[in-house]
Amino acid sequence: MPARLPSLTGLRFWAALLVVLYHLARKVGEVPLLGPLAWYGRSGVTFFFVLSGFVLAWTYDGAPTTAGRFARRRFARIWPLHALTTAVSLGADAAIGAALPLAAALWSLPLVHPWARETVFGGNPASWSLGAEAWFYLLFPLLLRTLAPRRRSWLPLALLCAALGPALWAAGALLPDDPAVRGWLLDYLPLTRTPQFVLGVATGLAVRHGRLPRVPLAGAAAAVAGWHLLLVPWHAAAPDSAWWGPYSASQLMAAPLFAALLVAAAQRDGAGAGPRLLAGPVAVRLGEWSYAWYLVHEIGIRCWLGTAGRPAPGAALPVVWLLLAAGSLLVAGGLYRWVERPCERALRGRPAHTAAPLPHPGLRVLRQRRRAVAPGQPSREPSRLT
Repeated sequence: MPARLPSLTGLRFWAALLVVLYHLARKVGEVPLLGPLAWYGRSGVTFFFVLSGFVLAWTYDGAPTTAGRFARRRFARIWPLHALTTAVSLGADAAIGAALPLAAALWSLPLVHPWARETVFGGNPASWSLGAEAWFYLLFPLLLRTLAPRRRSWLPLALLCAALGPALWAAGALLPDDPAVRGWLLDYLPLTRTPQFVLGVATGLAVRHGRLPRVPLAGAAAAVAGWHLLLVPWHAAAPDSAWWGPYSASQLMAAPLFAALLVAAAQRDGAGAGPRLLAGPVAVRLGEWSYAWYLVHEIGIRCWLGTAGRPAPGAALPVVWLLLAAGSLLVAGGLYRWVERPCERALRGRPAHTAAPLPHPGLRVLRQRRRAVAPGQPSREPSRLT
């Protein structure tokens, strides 16, 4: 079994919450104070792309897993719930009288829809990121085979990927002066998002083999929060339609901050000291629900707007926010228990053996000191990742 990092699972919930609040602010209405902070919460998708590379590198480095087995396990992980929520999304559109994106839905089933601007949102708009993930999964076996033996390349590659985000954002000045075209090229096209995934792979390998210094978790979290606070005055100074605005920047430039947060959380887990806010049982369970939550929350928002309309500003608005967020989270919990996990177990086959993670050298020293102080006490080894 591959090694588990519970804090990273807990972080998945907070990233999904960021995306949920983003859609609530933009589609339902802005709640004072919280609305401006969530206005660019779509950066949570960037977090998931970096997280995907990090966890896959941590899990499969040194594992005797074939490309075919890897592809089957990834298919079992994301496709069943994707297919179900696509059908639910089309049913919701039909129920509220919206146009049915049937052609885009067909392209989304093989997960190739984000490669064309006309089909990028598929049958379920949230599924565009799954098309990017499918592209990453195609790259990953070759990427891991190339990078794993070249340890000196990990940190330079991570720095290069971190620098590509600002470079791509600045390249918006050279793209067509059409927000729809520019938005697709910078925000949705899988090639544009690939450096974020590669950044996750490189940092995951570096942490697993103890090639990075300790990163304070509080400092990394403060940097992420500070970045989103900075976007508030930036939004007031530049419209989203302008290439120099914060819309694309919020997603393309946040990847290094998210990578640092993942490094810090993984190191804390390796030391057996993951905070309860991220590694506690409630946080982990909510993180496990995050994939289903991400796929269903926008469908609930669309149904509400199609039937009840947008609430007027005032006391009703935060109540609607709470109802939609909590209701879709409960639905996600049911989907995780009765659809996502059973389908994954049925399709993925027997688990492959994976080498145990290599702890950070500093963590080994810390554990030795703990054993010396409290002989006979069980060591707090990292838990296991499925």
